[in-house]
Amino acid sequence: MKILIADDHELFLKGLEMILHDHDSKVEIVTAKNYNEIFSIIDKNKNFDLILTDLAMPGAKWLDAIQRIHKALPDTPIIILSAVFDKEIVQKTIELGAAGYIPKTSSNAVIIGAVTLVLSGGVYIPPELLQDTNQNQFDLLKQVESMSPAQDVTEKVKILSPRQIDVLRLISQGKSNKQIAFELGLTEGTVKLHVTAILKILNVYNRTGAVIEATKLGLIKPLK
Repeated sequence: MKILIADDHELFLKGLEMILHDHDSKVEIVTAKNYNEIFSIIDKNKNFDLILTDLAMPGAKWLDAIQRIHKALPDTPIIILSAVFDKEIVQKTIELGAAGYIPKTSSNAVIIGAVTLVLSGGVYIPPELLQDTNQNQFDLLKQVESMSPAQDVTEKVKILSPRQIDVLRLISQGKSNKQIAFELGLTEGTVKLHVTAILKILNVYNRTGAVIEATKLGLIKPLK
């Protein structure tokens, strides 16, 4: 796995690198200290599995920068890791194609959890945003976030929609989010929200876990 991380504060950059290496010692990490370095790196190498970047950095306005990065690597998920936590900014970055937004005040466990979720095809939205927003963009996740952690999985799965069962079925066939979106007539962003809800409801960390748990619960049929 290859991850590009960027932050103009060297101490935070080194800390993030350490967190990722502690989680997976085999991960290859490339670092950048501003947007110009990001642009230079991705112009030469587009083989990244994930980009983790600060929002307010030298070299470009964040709005233009996120658009440029997403356009250059449309299939590479981008996570914003920022000290800026404004509801409208968070929503705007998601609209621009980011797959997650992590406040810098988050614990190491939250950061790793968000990275795992995004790499599994989901989208990480801070719980505070889901509680505070009046918009419908994240309605797919609001009910999931409101569930009690102690609630039994067999009870949780009752809120899975027929569309989410369809997504699960296609995940079990090895389909990517883009393929699922095409087949079901959805946007890729909506598929990411469905994947996020599925993983949280089934209390698993990745797509393989979701397929195993869904098969066990009889939600989908095992592949022959």
